[in-house]
Amino acid sequence: MSLMKRTNLMPWVDRFFADDDFINRWWKEDRLPAVNVAETEKDFKVEVAAPGMKKEDFKVEVKEGTLYISAETKAEKEEKEDNYMRKEFTYSSFKRSFYLPENVKDDAIVANYKEGILYLTIPKVKVEKKENVKKIEIK
Repeated sequence: MSLMKRTNLMPWVDRFFADDDFINRWWKEDRLPAVNVAETEKDFKVEVAAPGMKKEDFKVEVKEGTLYISAETKAEKEEKEDNYMRKEFTYSSFKRSFYLPENVKDDAIVANYKEGILYLTIPKVKVEKKENVKKIEIK
């Protein structure tokens, strides 16, 4: 089977899907939550906008110097009336990752979820710069 040109059999369908805002809204830009990152002298503050989730939906991990933030939520709703039955479900998920600088204490990260925003506090540590000099023996 090959790709076929979309025909104008149902003009209302063509107009609905031809709208660039529809495509951007549902399939491109809105799939990842907005993230704010701020740096202070003591720590990094990360805010992830993820309304409609519960704290149990999130998974926050640090692996090999990278911070991974992901979430997954599922919901089902069923309505039964005399003449009809309607069952709907929703599913959403995302994954974000950030490289951590060497001056953070990754085993002391604190995470809180409140009013649709996941807050992370990543404390900093002092890193002493070592002079990386290697003496080469001359033979």
